[in-house]
Amino acid sequence: MVEDPEQVAQPRADRLRTRRRAALAAGHRVVGTVRTPADARAFEALAGDAHARILDVTDHDAVDTVVDETERDLGPVDVLVANAGYGHDGLFEESSMDDLRRQFEVNVYGTVAVIKAVLPHMRERRSGHIIAVTSMGGLITMPGLSFYHGSKFAVEGILETLGKEVADFGIHVTAVEPGSFRTDWAGRSMSRAPRVIADHDELFEPLRARRIRGSGHQPGDPDKATAAVLRIVAADQPPTRLLLGTDALQLVQAGRDAFERDMPAWAELSASTDFDDVSRSA
Repeated sequence: MVEDPEQVAQPRADRLRTRRRAALAAGHRVVGTVRTPADARAFEALAGDAHARILDVTDHDAVDTVVDETERDLGPVDVLVANAGYGHDGLFEESSMDDLRRQFEVNVYGTVAVIKAVLPHMRERRSGHIIAVTSMGGLITMPGLSFYHGSKFAVEGILETLGKEVADFGIHVTAVEPGSFRTDWAGRSMSRAPRVIADHDELFEPLRARRIRGSGHQPGDPDKATAAVLRIVAADQPPTRLLLGTDALQLVQAGRDAFERDMPAWAELSASTDFDDVSRSA
């Protein structure tokens, strides 16, 4: 089962269909959730075992209904790919609480709702693979994306915990963390907060301009990302996390290195907060 993003510009929808073709070509039955009847017709016109369901992931009752009907009418959902989400580009001070609620409603609550709907079926069968597309932005941060990073950090924590809770049931959980891929994430799918505070101009204006200018020129190939996901679907022991793209590898490693420098530098202060009678191992 493949879960569509909440906000899909048409070129991105085309790419999603291309990725589903890869899953269909590999012999999988694919149930794709889409936003419009036109997208549903286009998806079901693909060669192979393709089935479309119209769904808004923010309608949690509808999510449960679609999953239960899929299980009843088409068979077990062995693999869930949850990729609902969109980006919010805006400084913390300039972004509204409504922006934050909307970001979490789609990126976090929508993703969680789909996983929760599928999970009982997988648990009963003692098998399954839950894959959620988060972002390298769930492990590192950049100015102007605080709400987006917050949503992706939240999903990362949920997935890591869930993986530990269901491992004994034969269920695998993988967070897929793409870097910059040639999709509409930074283009028409991006929500942008209006600029109102001049103090932030020097820092943020070049960053926003670079994101807009770079849309469509990112290094990541979505088709190769699809191939990578299909590879972990076929793995006996899939990873807990999978970074996609050389930029993701480099930036996440740099973030890890910075943390590794800070932790020992302040280790004495960190350890000083225990009660005096607590024994400390060397």
